[in-house]
Amino acid sequence: MGRLTAIVLGAAAGGGYPQWNCRCDVCRLAWERDVRVRPRTQASLAVSADGEHWVLLNASPDLRAQLADTRALQPRAGLRDSPIAAVVLTGAEVDQVAGLLTLRERQSFTVFATAETLAALAANPIFDVLAADLVTRTAVGCFQPFALPGGLIAELFAVPGKVALYLEDAEPALAAETGANVGVELVWGPHRLAYVPGAAGVTAAMRARLARADVVVFDGTLFNDDEMIRTGTGAKTGRRMGHMPIAGESGTLAALAGLPGRRILTHINNTNPILVEGSAERRQVEAAGFEVAEDGMEIVL
Repeated sequence: MGRLTAIVLGAAAGGGYPQWNCRCDVCRLAWERDVRVRPRTQASLAVSADGEHWVLLNASPDLRAQLADTRALQPRAGLRDSPIAAVVLTGAEVDQVAGLLTLRERQSFTVFATAETLAALAANPIFDVLAADLVTRTAVGCFQPFALPGGLIAELFAVPGKVALYLEDAEPALAAETGANVGVELVWGPHRLAYVPGAAGVTAAMRARLARADVVVFDGTLFNDDEMIRTGTGAKTGRRMGHMPIAGESGTLAALAGLPGRRILTHINNTNPILVEGSAERRQVEAAGFEVAEDGMEIVL
């Protein structure tokens, strides 16, 4: 049996790091080329069990640059070729689906997503640039295992969260468990990897699932819930945006404490001080046994 390999294509939240129009304290370090920080593109993970067929977990707006930086995902033979065999979407946010438009040059692959996410794509005709005779859109329900190219078995599971920002009404449900926001569990033999780039909370059922994973790649958007308000970069709390904070009694460090596998934070907002190596917040995260994802990180099981 081969190995399950995951490559972090991007580890930043929407807008990337540094954000193109931001000079917050954390972004300023990146613009000034401070050695304590590393730029990151918007969050996505590439996975393969055989090294030949690769699956993208979300397709970020930065996908073109991510492919250029990732040898495993580049053409190998023939006039037109790609090892990307499928894309699994965890929601319909811009930073989860916009990269699909990069894959519009008549290449065969399958998009797996919940009915809610596929409905959001269908409602926007720009996604019709994906040739229907080559790109299959397959609806998958939560808690229903399905096969991915290369031998992986996947299962989507409901995660507390909300619909995409552009689909919100005046009073969106902020921690609903629907098909609008899901996590992905990948199974390869005895190995399991869970990818949860957006979570408003951790339920008992989620924690039990994550406890059986060798690796959990989890939402690390903001360190503090009011981080964007404190920094003057926004008017919303993290929970209002559908993301639980890392710190605090009900934050990620507490919710995932004691899990036996590796815990890696991704989807990190440009204001988040864990991006700064040696910061007090970074030290707190590492002392709790968590890692901070960065572009190009490889995870092998």
